[in-house]
Amino acid sequence: MSQPTVLSERQGRVGVLTLNRPEQLNALNDTLMDALGAALLALDADDGIGAIVITGSDKAFAAGADIAAMADWGYMDVFSSAFITRNWETIRQVRKPVIAAVAGFAMGGGCELALACDLIVAAESAKFALPEVKLAMLPGAGGTQRLPRAIGKAKAMDMCLSARMLSAEEADRYGLVSRVVPSDALMAETLKLANTIAGFSLPALIAIKESVNRAWEGSLTEGVKFERHALYARFASADAHEGMHAFLEKRKPTFQHC
Repeated sequence: MSQPTVLSERQGRVGVLTLNRPEQLNALNDTLMDALGAALLALDADDGIGAIVITGSDKAFAAGADIAAMADWGYMDVFSSAFITRNWETIRQVRKPVIAAVAGFAMGGGCELALACDLIVAAESAKFALPEVKLAMLPGAGGTQRLPRAIGKAKAMDMCLSARMLSAEEADRYGLVSRVVPSDALMAETLKLANTIAGFSLPALIAIKESVNRAWEGSLTEGVKFERHALYARFASADAHEGMHAFLEKRKPTFQHC
């Protein structure tokens, strides 16, 4: 029997999804992206999960889209099947924090998948690139839109137009990743971060994620308005009152995620 393209496990309140096409360096095809989307939605709907980690192998987070699968496609093939939109965009529906744990190559679609996550923890071995121009193509899973927002227009143009590859250290310096850790500590450090996040009130986490994304995608005026309404809504939350009273009483809060 063929192996599943995405492995799913739980570690406390953290769901861990591992891309599992090792012989193809986790190249992203429709089968894998369908499985990843379904796994993400399942964890998002699970009340026992507070954060999600997506990772690959030591050699590659994901080496890009599966070129062999698409080399002979025509315009109507991709248009009529809603290529990318149909399954790659599922991650945008996830309300809980999603962390990419990246070791080795994050190329093309692999880099774009990492960019679609809320945080990127990079091993020292991580390498990021959008080399689609070498194939007379362009990044099409959000790369030309998310990358400039993350690192600025000049560096994004450099990466997209010249296929420049960034080391983990460069990616950290440019603001592409959240933090860089030793390669042999990638999962330990990522799970430590994920468990810290998952230990907080889930409704508060969702409100923060939505507010930051509103800043990322919209105007300052609309973003501040959205943030203010999100803040007011916290005063209807039992967790917020528990958190404030626990602070005043100098004890650890017990969140019920409501």
